[in-house]
Amino acid sequence: MSIGEINLNFLLEGCKRGNRNSQRRLYEHFYGYAMNVSLRFSKNREEAVEVLNDAFLKVFAHIDRYDPAYPFKTWLRRILIHAAIDYYRKYHKIPAFLELTEAEHLSESQDGFAITISSGEDVLPVLQQLSPSYRMVFNLFVLEGYKHHEIAEMLGINVSTSRSNLVRAIAKLRELLSKKQTELIG
Repeated sequence: MSIGEINLNFLLEGCKRGNRNSQRRLYEHFYGYAMNVSLRFSKNREEAVEVLNDAFLKVFAHIDRYDPAYPFKTWLRRILIHAAIDYYRKYHKIPAFLELTEAEHLSESQDGFAITISSGEDVLPVLQQLSPSYRMVFNLFVLEGYKHHEIAEMLGINVSTSRSNLVRAIAKLRELLSKKQTELIG
């Protein structure tokens, strides 16, 4: 369904009235986008579908809070991220975050985190190999642009823990990408 086939405002109004057809069409229209966001935070497709469905339930329950002055996709993305965090909290209760005192001195904008990725390279399978805590911090910091203090608050961890998990996530990603590249060459 292309954007020309859908009148977003009409669908949103239908969703506000609880119209199931409008909800279904909104879900179908944004499914691909929402799945891409959910997959980055999830270990596998099944987990991503659960995050996505939880997010859409929140969208439909709180559609009246959406401000049409802002893009709907931005609002949806925020709900998806929070649904992923909620999923993480629910199913990964064991504190998997590790303290790393060497990471405490890192600033928010340090460039030492560069990972070289070839254009068109599919890094999602590699990203999904990270532990849930590393994947969560990596996604929130690198891909979503949150600061360490914001991540710490969202996840209920220390700022230094957020930094250390980012350092370890990047090291693990480098290792996995290097291994993948070696396998492709050899």
